Amino acid sequence: MIIAIDGPAASGKGTLAKRIADHFGFHHLDSGLLYRAVARDVRALDGSLESVDDAAKAARGLDPATLDDPTLRHPGLGSAASVVAQIPSVRTILLEFQQDFAHQEPGAVLDGRDIGTVVCPNANVKIFVVADTAVRAERRFLELSGRGEAVTREGIHETIASRDKRDSERAESPMKPAQDAMLLDTTKLGIEETFDAAVELIKRKIGQPGA
Repeated sequence: MIIAIDGPAASGKGTLAKRIADHFGFHHLDSGLLYRAVARDVRALDGSLESVDDAAKAARGLDPATLDDPTLRHPGLGSAASVVAQIPSVRTILLEFQQDFAHQEPGAVLDGRDIGTVVCPNANVKIFVVADTAVRAERRFLELSGRGEAVTREGIHETIASRDKRDSERAESPMKPAQDAMLLDTTKLGIEETFDAAVELIKRKIGQPGA
């Protein structure tokens, strides 16, 4: 069983994917961490995020054991990740890792921006999570400011808007819903409401309405 959950930054897809995986007893992969890790490693090697060679080298040498590095959640790495994510060779290198992960038993939940369209086009369930930009920016602001980080609402809104544009307009694997994806708008939903709605969509899709 493969469940693909895609959507833009701060839409709630990561939190949702982890909850879904725990609920069904499946493995979980936040694919965005792969690109954040590549960006982190490029910087650690004093390379350039725009350099195809530097980014590809970092992708080939990526150690999956470092994906629990707390620095990967730093807000600055989000924008850096979307830069290296535009490089075709990086996406090709990381694609195999994601596809191997997806085929683990008893199932896997992967979240990102192209899981349902490119990584796992044959996923059993595809959900595309959306939310208004202003709402997503406020969520991210509260998250980061709550951790004591020096951020502003205006800065976060600008970062998210520019990242949406870059992710949706990139030539390689642009962010967009798969044709058979189910849309889940979390603009007016809390975490529990989002989870309940997603579980209902999944059960309906796999034919277990009362499970």
